[in-house]
Order: sequence, then C-alpha cells, then structure tokens
Amino acid sequence: MDEYMTIKETAELWGVTPRWVQTLCINGKIEGAIKFGRAWAIPRNTPKPKDGRETSGRYKNWRKCK
Repeated sequence: MDEYMTIKETAELWGVTPRWVQTLCINGKIEGAIKFGRAWAIPRNTPKPKDGRETSGRYKNWRKCK
C-alpha cells in the first residue's frame, strides 16, 4: 500500500483540512481514490484538484438582489 496515502497524509501534503479531502473524495474530484470500508486510499501521484468554489464575491448579498 506504499502507492496510496490516507486522507490525513493527503491533507498535510496539499495544505488543506482532512474534511475537505474527504469531501473531494466523496464528490469524485480525486481521480483514483478508493474507499475501503470507512477509509479512503488516495494515489500518491494524484495532483491536487482545482478548487471550483466561487471566490469572486458574485454571490455576496444574493438575498438583497431583486
């Protein structure tokens, strides 16, 4: 299993939280990630996926727009 990392190892390598890596795995954003029971195995050579969240502020105060 040397070719795979845990969620915690991946989070430390990519500089994100383990919960964010878990969310990426659940949503299929990490290619080659495999689930074993409750744990995820992530290939070591997998690059960090692009963050697709909106950061432009476009949705800021969206309730006030009419």
